[in-house]
Amino acid sequence: LQECKIQNSSREYCKIFAAEARAVPDFGAVPEIIPLYLIYRPANNIPYATMEEDLGGPCEQYCVTERDGSLVAQGTSEVVLKCCTFQHWVYQWTNGNILVTDMEGVGWKMTNVRIATNLKGYQGLKESCFPSLLEQFVAAHQCNRYCNILGLKALEPAKPKGSKSPSMGRKSAQSSPQLQK
Repeated sequence: LQECKIQNSSREYCKIFAAEARAVPDFGAVPEIIPLYLIYRPANNIPYATMEEDLGGPCEQYCVTERDGSLVAQGTSEVVLKCCTFQHWVYQWTNGNILVTDMEGVGWKMTNVRIATNLKGYQGLKESCFPSLLEQFVAAHQCNRYCNILGLKALEPAKPKGSKSPSMGRKSAQSSPQLQK
């Protein structure tokens, strides 16, 4: 259930990111996080399972959390750079409260996402979920050309507060996704 909540919430952020990125000339293709469904099978020994579309090939890792706890982009392809831009955007959108960490997929379709947050109770998490990754991301993230195209600001440690869009020129965040508690 938690995996579904995390992936599907990340998907909602990704949809808003995609809408803003598509409005900017020269941004190009945008990553898409596919939905993850929870199914109930009452007659089975394991009554719950997750299901998602077949991506049609072996998954590539784009952004991963290493064993030592560091967040690493796997290369410099356009997909990897745009995943890093998406991470920057979510971090800025949520004022440093949420970071989409692990992303893997086939082409532009992403799955197996994880989050780091310092929001207690976010998505049913009992305690904070890897808040040190938030600090590490701020220290390690190098803005790329896609961050610049979107007009994202250089990262600074954030003071937790309400969400708003990081895009330049946005006056309100009426479409801001609601955090589930």
